[in-house]
Amino acid sequence: MSDKANGEMLLIGANFASAASGYYNATSILYNTISLSQQLENYREYKNKLVDITGKSNASSRISRGIHLISAGSSDFLQNYYINPLLFTTNTPDTFSDILLNSYDHFIQNLYELGARRIGVATLPPLGCLPAAITAFGHGNNQCVARLNNNAISFNNKLRHRSQRLTRRLSKLKLVVLDIYNPLHTLITEPAENGFAEVRRACCGTGLLETSILCNQHSIGTCSNASQYVFWDGFHPTEAASQILADSLLSSGSSLIQP
Repeated sequence: MSDKANGEMLLIGANFASAASGYYNATSILYNTISLSQQLENYREYKNKLVDITGKSNASSRISRGIHLISAGSSDFLQNYYINPLLFTTNTPDTFSDILLNSYDHFIQNLYELGARRIGVATLPPLGCLPAAITAFGHGNNQCVARLNNNAISFNNKLRHRSQRLTRRLSKLKLVVLDIYNPLHTLITEPAENGFAEVRRACCGTGLLETSILCNQHSIGTCSNASQYVFWDGFHPTEAASQILADSLLSSGSSLIQP
């Protein structure tokens, strides 16, 4: 959607994600973000632009050889399900996970029909260890919220199972589940061993809840040594932590870049 997203710039890749969106379309409506279905339409538009630039054959080759990365679900739980009586009184975490995974299944099939063949999908992180989640659901306790982590583990197991089914059904699909949960959990539970000093509070502001536009270099209380923190804001890791996570993902997703 950027003004720069045209011509040669389109040949190096593009980002279609929207912060606070999720597998559940109602989450994107709640936070006025771009839904997964609209992201798919934007992707379709992108593919048509590639055809105009490189021709149909070259565009199809770029799409099929390109790596597609998906990360969603955290907002569906933390910013919708857990705080929305219309959801948590009518669905268990287990049945809500099934709703999300049906959306995921449909999305992967649509991507596949548009030519995508190499897809990496990230698991949920340890939801109960995110600073904002501890503040909101920890009842004054500064420890990870076990209930939320257990929900994430259950979802991730279902995600792996559903992904295996998709791989069996779509013969040319190379679909890899990228584990975010365990590497991030290790950073949180063994910070000193990984070069970090602070895991409960994030670098930005109070470090307990802020995110998005509330977090920038001018936010009151923002730390001056972010590399010592696992979290930048209430939900997202710092650059230092993200580098470690990225290295782990590159290792676990190596099959995506093999011929």
